[in-house]
Amino acid sequence: MQIHRHALLAAVPGTASCIHSFHYGPPTGEGKIYIQAALHADELPGMLVLWHLKQKLAELEAAGALRKKIVLVPLANPHGLEQVMMDAPQGRFDNDSRENFNRFFVDVSQQVGAQVESLLTTDPQHNTRLIRSTLLQVLALQVPATRLQSMRLTLQTLACDADIVLDLHCDFESVQHLYLSPDAWPQVEALARYMEARACFMAREAGGHSFDDCYTLFWAQMQARFAGRIGASGFAVTVELRGVADVDHALARKDCGGLINYLTHVGAIEGCAPPLPLLLNAPTPLAGVEPVVSPSGGLIVFCAAVGDYLQAGQVVAEIIDPITDSVTPVRCVREGLLYVRTLRRMATAGMPIAHVAGPTAYRQGYLLSP
Repeated sequence: MQIHRHALLAAVPGTASCIHSFHYGPPTGEGKIYIQAALHADELPGMLVLWHLKQKLAELEAAGALRKKIVLVPLANPHGLEQVMMDAPQGRFDNDSRENFNRFFVDVSQQVGAQVESLLTTDPQHNTRLIRSTLLQVLALQVPATRLQSMRLTLQTLACDADIVLDLHCDFESVQHLYLSPDAWPQVEALARYMEARACFMAREAGGHSFDDCYTLFWAQMQARFAGRIGASGFAVTVELRGVADVDHALARKDCGGLINYLTHVGAIEGCAPPLPLLLNAPTPLAGVEPVVSPSGGLIVFCAAVGDYLQAGQVVAEIIDPITDSVTPVRCVREGLLYVRTLRRMATAGMPIAHVAGPTAYRQGYLLSP
């Protein structure tokens, strides 16, 4: 195992921060898997999962059982982890730019496409390798202007030449779920089974150019521009590890085991993977997710738990005004799985308090939460 330190741009003199990456497996091995955690720095279950995974990979490497390169970044956002205001972590948004840390990754598809166009051959695998090496060169020429841009560019560079990219997050109170492109489902289904995902949301572009989208959209644009001339290019998945409070050794060991099984399944670890578990729920469109919005302010008293399958019109919560004594039921419009609900128990008017995963797409445009 090798540890690399990636210095980030300092905001002011006298300060310094870096991202640590942990590299396992044979350096000349074919294939690479990249896994990071805590890009939203207040989402910590993935950090514990990767702590467990580091120990397992060290044992497997010592036993000579790793067949592909595996890169782990257990703390992807040191800057966000430092953002604590009056004892409350502020790890989702950058305090300086007010941008979501997981948005606005750089798009260099036009530059890369222009550079490789005249160099492509009739060998699709050669062309894929050429595009990956050119992508690394183009990213290396980018000059970040802020600490936030420096962090994004570092993570994007670490992941850009991987076959499989897994970005570990979590939600507020939530069941295990995944976000992916529908084109990747044949490769991701085994991950969903091993990780016991209760929901899998598919979208070709969710909006905001998030970390997984920057990888997926780059290769989608390469495939469209050079149709039939590129080999297998890989895929990216966002893995939501339940809720923010689920930082627990038992859960982390279970999730680590799921990742080990999946890495064995895809040939990164020598051996036979366990039989695939049942798929708990079929994938659904991200555009079918209904944000359940409170029409008024007041105390939130939930009437349904995460993991419940709701019927159209079912009451999700009651909003209680302690001044007027009014009780306002909040219902979902469409049927679906209640997969996440807010941690807050005081609503403001117009606030999303839960999300329901419906089977039918009805939204379009920007599909992610802020």
